[in-house]
Amino acid sequence: MTTYAAEGQTEAPAARTLGQLRESGHQLRSLRTELRENLLAKLRAGEDPWPGLHGFSDTVVPQLERALIAGHDVVLLGERGQGKTRLLRTLVGLLDEWSPVIAGSELGEHPYDPITPQWRRIAAEQGDELAVEWVHRSERYAEKLATPDTSVADLIGDVDPMKVAEGRHLGDPETIHFGLIPRSHRGIVAINELPDLAERIQVAMLNVMEERDIQIRGYVLRLPLDVLVVASANPEDYTNRGRIITPLKDRFGAEIRTHYPVALADEIAVIRQEAQLVAEVPDALLEVLARFTGNLRESAAVDQRSGVSARFAIAGAETIAASALHRASRQGEDEAVARVVDLETAVEVLRGKIEFETGEEGREVEILTHLLRTALAATVREHFRGLDLGLLVEAVEEGATISTGEQVTARDFLAGLPVLGESELYDDIAARIDASTDGEIACAVELALEGLYLARRIGKDTDGTETVYG
Repeated sequence: MTTYAAEGQTEAPAARTLGQLRESGHQLRSLRTELRENLLAKLRAGEDPWPGLHGFSDTVVPQLERALIAGHDVVLLGERGQGKTRLLRTLVGLLDEWSPVIAGSELGEHPYDPITPQWRRIAAEQGDELAVEWVHRSERYAEKLATPDTSVADLIGDVDPMKVAEGRHLGDPETIHFGLIPRSHRGIVAINELPDLAERIQVAMLNVMEERDIQIRGYVLRLPLDVLVVASANPEDYTNRGRIITPLKDRFGAEIRTHYPVALADEIAVIRQEAQLVAEVPDALLEVLARFTGNLRESAAVDQRSGVSARFAIAGAETIAASALHRASRQGEDEAVARVVDLETAVEVLRGKIEFETGEEGREVEILTHLLRTALAATVREHFRGLDLGLLVEAVEEGATISTGEQVTARDFLAGLPVLGESELYDDIAARIDASTDGEIACAVELALEGLYLARRIGKDTDGTETVYG
């Protein structure tokens, strides 16, 4: 089980007994009411209930909001890397920041409404002196990655032999060790890759989701569990690795399809948000990676059933940032800035993240290189449209050569550019992508040179370590 903490949490309320809790005016709300009212309050206040999500605002998010308002359990269906898990984790923000529980309760029972025989008895005995503690909303979200070896005990529970050894008889409900779902009482439990659960394990979830019963080795405990079950699945899993059994699918009130970002700006925002960059990566290069990823998602050479994860572009951004830092460290550059030449370092690294169609074996690098060049050309057209690069072409035609490479510093690259008289072409190129530092300007000029090469206006030779435009 994994829980995820939130930043900036406030102090927990002061009430420490049931009596103090009643005096504070605290009201008990069911989990679904709590989620519904908190969601509606955020919408009325104009707050974004889904921070960090891009490209879902007009499609997935409205469906999810309607499902939560209706109080439905939810399953998200979509290919890998579409942000399903991130979307599920944002549900935490819709819970009350602090919630009271009976101190010591294994299931986090509310002091006003204990549900197990043990705590009902104790609550009746102690009355207003019943000890209360507070749990943060991050502790009310539990996440489980479904694997084929997940057992009924993991999710639902089993008889605890240690409790039997202590002298309790087997018919005593207190001999049960509860699993993840009962322990998520008054909270959210998320199951990732639901089809990977063995079908018999899925069957064990049926009563929990519908009748809220706990059935363990002949025990039937009528526990009014208050839990929201959410899950994620890849549609392809229905036929390849496994499937969600029909009765369980029927118990999810909402089945929502996710998708990859449609708008280029959303793809870039995802990369910028998720990538852990060790060097500066100009926005133009992130745009190239976003277009590259989009090209792969449309390519007939790529197995689209497996999808092209957002992690592909994220890993690409991290790789070219690492290449820039590697160069800066070896060559003594003051700042590490990724350039066009670093894009080539990502192709070999990323090829393993793509599933190609049968028949494309041996052509993987060729396909990736072609689609990367297509993305580069589109980015050059977008940023340098209307800019006359003729002076740079003339200089090359007159014999000038321009050298760059993975280990060529930005300063050395800029110093080797041909002099264009009193022309401010290099400044104009830099201005098109808001470049100001040496590294950013070198990136801009390399982008323009690569565009000229792809347009067959200049030539290029590469020997693996050095690239020469001429």
